[in-house]
Amino acid sequence: MTYSVAVSGASGYAGGELLRLLADHPDVEIRTVTAHSNAGQPLIAHQPHLRSLAHLTLQDTTPEILSGHDIVFLALPHGQSGQYTDALTDVKLVIDCGADHRLTGKDDWDAFYGGDFHEPWTYGVPELIVGDGRQRDRLAGATRIAAPGCNASTVSLSLVPGVAAGVIDPSDIVSVLAVGPSGAGKSLKPNLLASEILGSANPYAVGGSHRHIPEIQQALREAGAVDPRISFTPVLVPMARGILATSSARIAHGATDDEIRRAWQDAYGDETFVQLLPEGQMPRTADVVGANTALMGLAIDRAAGRVVVVTAVDNLTKGTAGAAIQSMNIALGLPEGRALSVNGVAP
Repeated sequence: MTYSVAVSGASGYAGGELLRLLADHPDVEIRTVTAHSNAGQPLIAHQPHLRSLAHLTLQDTTPEILSGHDIVFLALPHGQSGQYTDALTDVKLVIDCGADHRLTGKDDWDAFYGGDFHEPWTYGVPELIVGDGRQRDRLAGATRIAAPGCNASTVSLSLVPGVAAGVIDPSDIVSVLAVGPSGAGKSLKPNLLASEILGSANPYAVGGSHRHIPEIQQALREAGAVDPRISFTPVLVPMARGILATSSARIAHGATDDEIRRAWQDAYGDETFVQLLPEGQMPRTADVVGANTALMGLAIDRAAGRVVVVTAVDNLTKGTAGAAIQSMNIALGLPEGRALSVNGVAP
């Protein structure tokens, strides 16, 4: 069976990455691409790297145009998806790459986003530990999926093995992330101009204000944390795409080095797209560009009494579009890795 697909926000970075991956998916046909201010223009004018999709023209983003497809991807800014999702009742599978359906708690939404709160959808990070299972079990057969925040899923994947195994203290977590500006979207912003970011590193959303914090806490609670607390600091660095997240947590009383490392080995030993590197190795963002892979290094700092996990992902692939398509595959009963690669692009 071939599924018809519409992608909204197709002129943006996340929309473009969705289209790049979907273009090689044998089970889908990209029929419709939509945008707002760019509607009426050729897709190729905004995504010149997508040569196989040069025949497509950006249409207006309306419920009427998006309806009638088997699958709809919404790659819209936060707070804009909800106005469409309620109207897409005839669509078999809707995947929101924005934040509108990620959070389960209205209080968290009000505190970090504001505006209308929409019902939570099935969270699109298959490898996460939830209770006695994995999030992929919940994704099987899902009809509404919330793709993750790229920073949130990177930190959550880094820490949930230790939380689930009880070898770290989730009340004392510190995460510092080097992130590329593509995570902020394609809209022109003075602080994202090349002249502003080249040769510089700039922290933002410091002091507990980043919108991905409640999403991380939500994932940690699903893994068994009672009161997870995290100091979260993202730093904008001059690389087009990528996240390097360094997360540390206090070692739980009595946990041995073998128990700590085994927690991550057991969590990801059989996973394709989340890979724990051999002891002593740390990942680079260069090795995951274009890949649906999270590479992870683990160190045990006994002097500080902390576990340190360093994870590299491509924020547009594993952080957003790749996670969305991986979740789509699971929901439809297709091979989970279809149209996704563990191989990056180098140099």
